[in-house]
Amino acid sequence: MVAVLERKAQLEARLVALEEKLREIDAELDSHQSRDWEELAVERETDEVLEGEGRAGQVEMTAIRAALARIEEGTYGECVKCGDEISEARLDLLPYTPFCAACARAVAK
Repeated sequence: MVAVLERKAQLEARLVALEEKLREIDAELDSHQSRDWEELAVERETDEVLEGEGRAGQVEMTAIRAALARIEEGTYGECVKCGDEISEARLDLLPYTPFCAACARAVAK
């Protein structure tokens, strides 16, 4: 199993990267001030994409912070729903997941 400290470092690095990305998105959204209608329409479409990326980033940041809290509590790697161990392969894919694969499927339904 990957050491919890390695997972913590991975999660913290991802959090920093997401914070930087959100700052870049905010700066880009603030920069759109076109007076031309056609350019403004294109900028608005771009804004919608950026806003979607920003929302997704915020959701991921919340999940990462929760995972870091579970690390501090000593419960990281345990499913928050059933208490079973989350598989290493699942944590490799989604290191911030709070659910084992079975509970994640049940929650998704």
